[in-house]
Parts: sequence; structure tokens; C-alpha cells
Amino acid sequence: MSYQLNRVIVKGGVLSPGELKYICESIESLGLDTISFGSRQDILLPKKTKKEDLSKFDKLTIVGSDETGIENIVSSYVCADIFPSTSWLTGDRYLYLLEQFKSKSTLKINLTDPKQRLVPLFTGHINFIASAHEDYWYLYIRLPEWEKIEMYPALIYSWDLDKIEKAIENILQEEPEDIETIFELVSDAVDTNNRTVDKPLEVPFYPFPYFEGMNKIGMDKYWLGLYWRNNKYDISFLKEMCELCSENKIGKISITPWKSFVVKGIPRESKLVWEKFLGKRGINVRHSMLELNWHLPVANENALNLKKYLVANFDQNDISTYGLTFGITDYSKTSYYFTSLVVQKNKQPEKIGNFQTRDTYNLLYAKDFDPNSREYIMHVQDVDKVELPGLLMELSQLYFDQLGSEKEEIATTEVQKETRELKVYQCQDCFTVYNEAYGDITQNIPQNTRFENLPKNYKCSLCEAPKTSFKKVMLLKKV
Repeated sequence: MSYQLNRVIVKGGVLSPGELKYICESIESLGLDTISFGSRQDILLPKKTKKEDLSKFDKLTIVGSDETGIENIVSSYVCADIFPSTSWLTGDRYLYLLEQFKSKSTLKINLTDPKQRLVPLFTGHINFIASAHEDYWYLYIRLPEWEKIEMYPALIYSWDLDKIEKAIENILQEEPEDIETIFELVSDAVDTNNRTVDKPLEVPFYPFPYFEGMNKIGMDKYWLGLYWRNNKYDISFLKEMCELCSENKIGKISITPWKSFVVKGIPRESKLVWEKFLGKRGINVRHSMLELNWHLPVANENALNLKKYLVANFDQNDISTYGLTFGITDYSKTSYYFTSLVVQKNKQPEKIGNFQTRDTYNLLYAKDFDPNSREYIMHVQDVDKVELPGLLMELSQLYFDQLGSEKEEIATTEVQKETRELKVYQCQDCFTVYNEAYGDITQNIPQNTRFENLPKNYKCSLCEAPKTSFKKVMLLKKV
């Protein structure tokens, strides 16, 4: 089940310890004891709250669960100084740039460094991406009604970012259909210090980084990444942590798009104090990489349970997913993916008679397993939940086979969809489906194995019911 939550805007995912403490105290006064983080580096209230209760917090920009049209700015400030970065784009530079954006934006804005892998480059409507030229940015635009992303035909000067973004918002009523129209309208509307695009954007491939635990910066500083698998962060812990940040003269805390946060600049002499603080609270700072590399829809219990099921299977099979990222999405939502592999839940097929259906899924993977390629390839369609672990492990192995080698161009084609009847066998105890086309990877049954040819001792992969519990049924399927 998924539902909308009230959001607290955190521009660029950056806030001071004092700001976070104020947010925690404000939310605590509403009777809540946890907060969550969103994929756009905002803060989420885990329970629905009345609008009149929210209105008294005048220092906060709060977007109600029923509101649209106010978006948080995403930035890769969190990566500055701790992950690979463009030389001129320092943490201080991010803060000056974010300060430009004074008004509430109705478009999603991303402000990112192409040399980092933690924050997505192309998931905004307006995507500013740092170039090799100091203080100049590529601009990639995909307005809400556009199907494809387009590159603006000029590099944008750092101090024109907000000006350009506002100009684009102002011309939305004219419904521009292409990048050339936007360029002409913006150029007529504002004076800018643009620069010619002299070479295409290069986005180097880096494996997805490990972002948790205590890690060294330079000779005498550390950074700390913290992650809760249920994305419900205890307010009392956060308030105490903010006080510790103030004692250590730590000015900023940054939220990641992966439902976690990072504290940078912990002095070497305070490292033991922080470790004791975490230990007394029982905070785990060494989750497996299998846990950290998932992007889930917010407040979706089904997606969280599916992730737990898949991670448990990976762990049981001792599988490495280093460098890969996984996402779960729903058929009802148009998503701009930013993970290597995507598990896409299908809409339930139309029922025939009293037939009860189980959820089915599609698996997609990014070209070259690089989410910044913005091109996704369909691997399989309409598979059952029990088939997902094996298929994802298969794709993981394909990733490692290709890693470091020259990638082949994979042509993708549109699949013409039509409705037809599909013969499958369904367990009458738990409704698991056996599809002869896919076999049963969990029991080493190869593809295209007829049901009649299954061994007599074959059991349901989910509930272990005997083969006799399966009945032949027909589904309506779009292919």
C-alpha cells in the first residue's frame, strides 16, 4: 500500500544541525516520534497531519500530502569532498549556488556533478550538470509532458542558474514542444552569460559507492553515513546528534536520495565520542551493500516487503551486487528510473471467472548497467515473484561479465501488444503460478519444461504444496 505524505522542503538536501533540530522539535510537537527521507532529499512526515497543525511552523516550507506544484531541489552537495568530483565544484560552491534559488519551484531541479554516482543526474525537469569549464553547466531539460530529455544548446553560467530556471517556468504556458523553442524564448526574456558547448557531456562510469559508516576525509577529518532500512529515523536520536554536531562545529548535514544522510567534518579527536554515541544507541553502521543500493517508492509497504524478500535471497546465495543499484516501481506511476536494474510491477490481468491472480513483474536493466545512460532494456516480462531472485542474480552475473569490457550496442524495439489467452498452472493453496515458458529457476527446472514432465515430487516454490495442488488455468495476457 502506498500513500502520499507531507513533505518538508530541504533545498539541495542540505541543512544545518540547528535547522534539523528545529524540524525535529516541530514534528515532535505533533505527536510524531520519527521522520523519513524522500528520494528528492526532502523530509517526510510518516503520518498524515492536518493542514492547520502544519501552518504554525512558519519557518518551514511544508508541502501537504494533497498539494502539487512545489518541488525540492536535488543536489550532489552530499558527495563534495568525499567522492570523486569536478575540481572546481566544492562544497562551498554548492552552498552559494543553492542560495540563488529563493522562490518555490514548480519544476524538479537537479544540480549535480557528473563525476559522482550517488545522486541522479537526469531525474529532474531541469537538470544542471557541471562541465569541465569552471562555473559553467550543461542543461538537460525534460518538461513534464515531454517523452525525451533534450540538451540546451549552450553552457549556463553559475550565477544565471536561477534566472534561467525562472524563465523556463514563465514560458510553460506557451507549451514549448522542443529545445530550440525554449532556447529562443529564454534568450529573448533574459540576458545571460552563456558559453558555447564545445564538447558533449561525458559521464564516466563509477560503481555505486558504499555510503555508510565512519570514513576518513584527508588527514584529520571523518564523514559518517547513517541508514535505517525502514526509513523511520528516531527524532530523539536526531536531536541528540544535532547537539553533538554543534559541539564539534559541524555546519551542515546532507540527505541522500537513498533514504539516508551524511555528516561531514567530524574531527579526528572526536571520532571515539561519535562511535560511543552510536554504540550506546545501538546504531548499526555496517549494513550489507545488498541493503544500501535500493530505491523504493515512499511509504509503500508492498515494495519494502518485496525488497526484503529479494535481499534475503541474495544473502542466502552469497551474491555480490557491488556497483549495481535496484529499483522497484509500480505500473501506475510514470517513473524516471535512476537504478541499474528495475523491478516493475504489472497491472493485474482481467479475471476469467473466479480465477485469483498473483502479482507479476517485468525486469529491465539500464544499457551497460549505467542508469545515466537513460536507456532501459526489457529483460523479461510477466514473471512471478519467486522467479525474481534467480533472474536478478542472472543479470548481476551479466553485469560482472561485461564489467571492464567494451559494451555492445543493444538495439531495442517496441513490442506490439495484443491480448491473448495464456495457459499456466496455479497452486490452489497460495496461487503461485508455474509458467512452462520460464520453468522454475528455484528448483533447477529449465525453461520450456512442460508441466506433465515435472518430477512427481515437484513442490510449489512458495508453500511447498505437492504437484497435485496445481490446476491448469487460462489468463488474459497482453503481449
